[in-house]
Amino acid sequence: MTALQHVKLGTYYVVHLPEPDDFDFWREQARALVQCAVPPDRVAWVEPGGSGDLFAHGERRAPAPPVDIRPVRANRRFLSLAKNAILHSDAERFALLYRLLWRLQTIPRIMEDKADPDLRRIEELDKNVRRDSHKMHAFVRFRLVESASVSEGPELGEHYVAWFEPEHHILRANAGFFMRRFSNMRWSILTPQGSLHWDTETMSEGPPAQRRDAPGGDSMEDLWRSYYASIFNPARLKVGAMLKEMPKKYWKNMPEAALIPELVAGAQKRESTMVEKGTLEFEERPETLEAIDKAIHACRKCPIGLLDSHAVMGEGPRDAAFMIVGEQPGDQEDQQGRPFVGPAGQLLDVHLEKVGIDRRVAYVTNTVKHFKYVQRGKRRLHQNPGAKEIDTCRWWIESERAIVQPKLVLAMGASAARGILGKTVSISKVRSTPIPLEDGSELWVTAHPSYLLRLDGRAREEQERLFDADLAAVKVRLEELTQ
Repeated sequence: MTALQHVKLGTYYVVHLPEPDDFDFWREQARALVQCAVPPDRVAWVEPGGSGDLFAHGERRAPAPPVDIRPVRANRRFLSLAKNAILHSDAERFALLYRLLWRLQTIPRIMEDKADPDLRRIEELDKNVRRDSHKMHAFVRFRLVESASVSEGPELGEHYVAWFEPEHHILRANAGFFMRRFSNMRWSILTPQGSLHWDTETMSEGPPAQRRDAPGGDSMEDLWRSYYASIFNPARLKVGAMLKEMPKKYWKNMPEAALIPELVAGAQKRESTMVEKGTLEFEERPETLEAIDKAIHACRKCPIGLLDSHAVMGEGPRDAAFMIVGEQPGDQEDQQGRPFVGPAGQLLDVHLEKVGIDRRVAYVTNTVKHFKYVQRGKRRLHQNPGAKEIDTCRWWIESERAIVQPKLVLAMGASAARGILGKTVSISKVRSTPIPLEDGSELWVTAHPSYLLRLDGRAREEQERLFDADLAAVKVRLEELTQ
């Protein structure tokens, strides 16, 4: 029996999707329909709450394809676009994707045809979804609420809630981003489509919410307003571009947005003042380590600099051939004003000594100069710096490298590597391999000692073995470069 015999003339198939963003379910059904030779005009795709063709002889799932049927053709580009396009709010997206998949079976190069109307429409859906996700990452603002349960204690009682109104079905797809970025916070994101809840260990989903379910403000909003006012550059103001990047519909959820009309109105006057003072351009790069030390203590270019913490300068020989770069100061480093003096630094010393590297000959610093944390009662819990915060601090780490001029730089952790390279890399892919830098030095990348502290048993033994191997390779290469 051929695949064509599975489809009777005039038969329709109605596929009811369990969720509007369920790509895996759609892919399973689409694959089976293609293998059974069901053409696109014989399939109706129905979202939750929708109704199928009243005249169709509906089946929720496609019939089982023949055992000997050949696999469905779907290249990487199609899958990448489809995973994003499926999140769009366009009701025709499922049918559009199936039609392109159907055509891909007989026109393998269709994904290269930029004039194809189906492909162009899917690319448009993909672009819209990416833009909506970007807006969510940029404009979600958590506000602190206190639990009514006294028994939870002051730390567990802190709960952060944000309200957001996505245009597309992006909530679940972006859960991982917020889980990683705010891993130590108890938070909820409420939207008209559904809600996400993170308790620092488990992610759960909830029903749709309304704007009144989210708090209106908290004590942290003065910090946001202060930060936004401090970075607002009137010389670069382009109202049209600003409104395109930050549409007014998001303003009601952003505490800093209340300042925009006033800042825009006074932009021309502020620009004239800046021109007179000669502060319109970026400051010149510091020429000494003392100048960097002074500057980072005054730096308020990102929200971390506005926290109640102290900048921590690097330390070591000013002409060191070896530079060690970590992520950011921790609680102990912030209190003592020195890099790598806490638990991670103590573990680093143990492994450096183990492979025969004298820390005293290295210049040791961090890519981010302030301690990023969230307050939990009397404790300050470490938070990973974001990409923008790392990129802002690149000015300082580049200034340190320009002065010290090391021959070999060891970046410990992905944040440190980004601070040197300006892009995120996978540690597992680049470790133990020298990366040439523009100034003629070499970058080596390994794990951060704090990562080892979070492991135990065989996992820690294996990662410590890899860490020691990286340090040993660095020692050999450093000796070659300094001969």
